[in-house]
Amino acid sequence: MQPIHTLHDFFVRTGAEVRAYHLGRRVEPCALETLADFEAGQVPWPCPWQGQARVGLVFRLGDVSDPLIWFLALPLDEQGQLVPAPRDAFLQRLLETLGRSVQQAGRSQPDDSIGNLMKDNPLAFTPSLHFQAMLHARASHDMGKPASPHLEPVEAYLSGQQPLDWQALGLQGLADYAARLDVEASRVLAGRLPALPGDVLTSLCYCLEHVDVPATLALAIRHRGEQAAAQGEIENLCACVRAVSGADLAGKWFDLLLDDPNACGPDLLAAMAGRGWRHLEHAERLPLFLTRLAETPAADFAAVARDLALIPRLRLPVLMVLREAPPGSAISQCLAGLGH
Repeated sequence: MQPIHTLHDFFVRTGAEVRAYHLGRRVEPCALETLADFEAGQVPWPCPWQGQARVGLVFRLGDVSDPLIWFLALPLDEQGQLVPAPRDAFLQRLLETLGRSVQQAGRSQPDDSIGNLMKDNPLAFTPSLHFQAMLHARASHDMGKPASPHLEPVEAYLSGQQPLDWQALGLQGLADYAARLDVEASRVLAGRLPALPGDVLTSLCYCLEHVDVPATLALAIRHRGEQAAAQGEIENLCACVRAVSGADLAGKWFDLLLDDPNACGPDLLAAMAGRGWRHLEHAERLPLFLTRLAETPAADFAAVARDLALIPRLRLPVLMVLREAPPGSAISQCLAGLGH
């Protein structure tokens, strides 16, 4: 067997059935070619999060029926490229564990060995419950498997067909609902949204933030968010901002929110940067966002700006805004403070 130098090599050489998912900013599919190019040092990681490439690898070896899942957080350098040493150490441990038997990984013993590799693994991490639920929902849907039994009561409740106790709705059901959302379900949900309890709205939004919601639903979510803002319900507002981050209308909503300095608390700015980063690739919106960030004492300007600058498409625009900040501006004062 040819040498194995990367995670991509491992899956190709073993003939594993594998799907990769981003687990940093949103749970969404990651092309295996992207992983291969990243490990080869040809491209920076497209969706970095807190200096890491967070990836979920769902794979099946041999005749094993249930897929295994690895949650890996690969460290990045200042250019968003892979720091290879930790990955290399993990691969060395993997190959030592499996040895030559990896080609017969359909047997139970190698399967157990692979599963045990995540124990005491410095690259392993535990995603939040919403991220875990969305990964399972996405992977099940992508692999043609049925959704969890929790989906049916969620569909009945959100369509208004059955008045259930909303507190009995399971997170996995909400995640399955979001992952399988279609145009008709979106239209029905948009009509139901004004009547949803705040707790249901928030949990649902934390799942919808991982999909691109249609315009009609996005508009309904924005209206709920504006109501939450008027009532001082910051958590619901931020959840709504995150949920519409995959919709085109998010950019104009961001503009309105950023125009009001009193609206831009640290949680709202974090929601925009964490889930709506694509809308910050804008000549006027990005400088205003960074200005509001600099004007917000409770926000960590350096950490957020650094995180945004690791995103390949935002790296140069962020650096240009920082470099061209007028003397005495909020951004300039933040940068000066970092130098002391």
